[in-house]
Amino acid sequence: MVRIFAEILEIYNGRSQKDVENPSGAYPIYGSGGIMGYADRYICPPNTIVLGRKGSINNPIFVDRAFWNVDTAFGLVANQEMLRPKYLYYFCRYFDFEKLNTTVTIPSLTKANLQKISLDLPPLSEQDTIISRMELVETLIALYRQQLTKLDELINARFIEMFGEPMQNQMKWPQVQLSEVIREKASNGYFAKREEYTNTGNASVLGVANVVNRMYSQCDRLPKTNMTYENIKKYKLQYGDLLFCRSSLVAEGIGKASIVPKDVPDNTVFECHVIRVPLDVELCIPEFIQVLTTTDFFRHQILKHAKTATMTTISQDGILNTKVILPQIHIQKAFYAFVTQVEKSKAAVQSALDKAQLLFDSLMQKYFG
Repeated sequence: MVRIFAEILEIYNGRSQKDVENPSGAYPIYGSGGIMGYADRYICPPNTIVLGRKGSINNPIFVDRAFWNVDTAFGLVANQEMLRPKYLYYFCRYFDFEKLNTTVTIPSLTKANLQKISLDLPPLSEQDTIISRMELVETLIALYRQQLTKLDELINARFIEMFGEPMQNQMKWPQVQLSEVIREKASNGYFAKREEYTNTGNASVLGVANVVNRMYSQCDRLPKTNMTYENIKKYKLQYGDLLFCRSSLVAEGIGKASIVPKDVPDNTVFECHVIRVPLDVELCIPEFIQVLTTTDFFRHQILKHAKTATMTTISQDGILNTKVILPQIHIQKAFYAFVTQVEKSKAAVQSALDKAQLLFDSLMQKYFG
């Protein structure tokens, strides 16, 4: 049975939180990106889907408690006599709301357009079965992600055990600028216009999303473009390259880093929002330096060098002038051996996660496609 939103749910407009905001309030305040604070009152009942009216319009959020939604977010409240809220939530995750975008600047949705959306509405018992299957796979995905997080925490704990807190440097390691442990000059990446990307391109382009908060940069399923031999040679990545986020909408994202894995595919290059710092592997172990970049010692320096206008940016000099501790190379190698073993475990978990995500995506296609 096909129904439109207007027949099976209510759309609650958000309002300014100015008069109800209270850090000790009982009800969360939601925008399109998540919780923004707390309030003394609520607009939407429990089991409502938050959907962005402006900004992040393709990021539905299921909220199981009463909440206040700001004026840039809608609340979708299901008529539970015919529609399970969680079924609506999964449909919203599948649906491409960008198709309803009404502007060319800030993405926006209108209530009138939302009310016209149609969906196949099976009986409640079938909706319950679908929800159970989706939740089961989501639980698996969450567990695998939690395992990956714990393995990363294990690496960080081993780092502190071996090298101490770099901020205090209790072990009196030598300190040098990052510029003193590189094999050649740092560089910004390649710029390609959006229309220049093509599935048949001869080069894979690694961007900011493939760098931030990773041990190794993600190098599979990258977008492709066609480049000259000279540009491929100039921007080609190899093990030992340390990649930094050069610009970010939020200051916290600036200078996040990852290293290039040893098995990086041929003709993989980096794009213009990324800075490459080619490390000298005779002086430092890339895996050691990468973990060091996540410490408060390194991050505080990065944020001091960052500049904020419309976006937060950092220059090559800002990164290269940042200090690092430099233990003897044989101690760094011992840390690398530990990282290698943990990364094997991470690879197994990541493989399981990828399969679970593939199953989740196929179920979404089956039930909502």
